[in-house]
Amino acid sequence: MIRVEGLRRTFGPVVAADRVTFTAHDGAVTGLLGPNGAGKTTSLRMIYGLLKPDSGRIEVDGVDLLADPQAAQARLGVLPDVSGLYPRLTTREHIEYYGELRGLPAAEIRQRTGQWLDSLDMRDLADRRVAGFSHGERTKVALARALIHEPQNILLDEPTNGLDVMSTRAVRDLIRRLRDQGRCVLFSSHIMQEVSALCDRIIVIAHGRVVADGTPDDLRAATGKADLEDAFVSLVETEQRA
Repeated sequence: MIRVEGLRRTFGPVVAADRVTFTAHDGAVTGLLGPNGAGKTTSLRMIYGLLKPDSGRIEVDGVDLLADPQAAQARLGVLPDVSGLYPRLTTREHIEYYGELRGLPAAEIRQRTGQWLDSLDMRDLADRRVAGFSHGERTKVALARALIHEPQNILLDEPTNGLDVMSTRAVRDLIRRLRDQGRCVLFSSHIMQEVSALCDRIIVIAHGRVVADGTPDDLRAATGKADLEDAFVSLVETEQRA
C-alpha cells in the first residue's frame, strides 16, 4: 500500500504539487488522471524517490520513504516516464542486471528472467541489444526490469503511451494480473478508455491539486455525468474556474 499526505513540490514560482494526498491500496489499480502539466509525473517521481518533496509524507507498506528511502524503494517496481535503457545491453542483460542490483540469487535471476521473457513475449528479443528497438519493445524491457524482484507496489507512468494495439493489450493484461495477485498498482494515464477499463479507483489531479478521489461510479455520480470522460472534463473545468 502506498500512502501520501500533503505532498508539495515547487520549481521556482511554479507549484507542481500542492498538498497531494491519497492512498493506493493492495489488490487494486489506482489511476492518476489529469491534463498535461497537472502534476501526475511530479507526484510519481516523489513517491519513488527521484524528487524530494518540499513538505509532506510518503509511506510504502508503512515504511517512511523520506526516513528510510532504501527500505521503501525495495518495495517498489517503477516504470518511469523515460525508460533510461542502456543501448549496448541486450534485453536479457537489462533484466539480469536489475536482478543483481536487487540482490537476488543468480539461479533465481535466471528463472525470473525466463518467466518475464515468456510473459511479455520477448524471447526473440532476448539476446539483441536494445539500440534500435521500437518504443513498444523498449517499454516491455523496462517493465520486466522493474518487476524482476516481484515488488508489492508497482508505479507506472503512462505505460501504454505510444504502444501499438497488441502491446497495449499485453500491458493492460499484465496490470490486471498484478492486481489479481494482490499487488498495489498506481499508474498515470490520460487515456480515458484505459482508465475506465483498468481502474478500481481514480485520483484526478489538476493544477497540482487532488480535485477528486473515488471509484469511476463515484466520479460519475459526483458530476452527474454518465460518461467518465465527461465527468473528468467537468471536474477539471470546475477546478479551473475556482
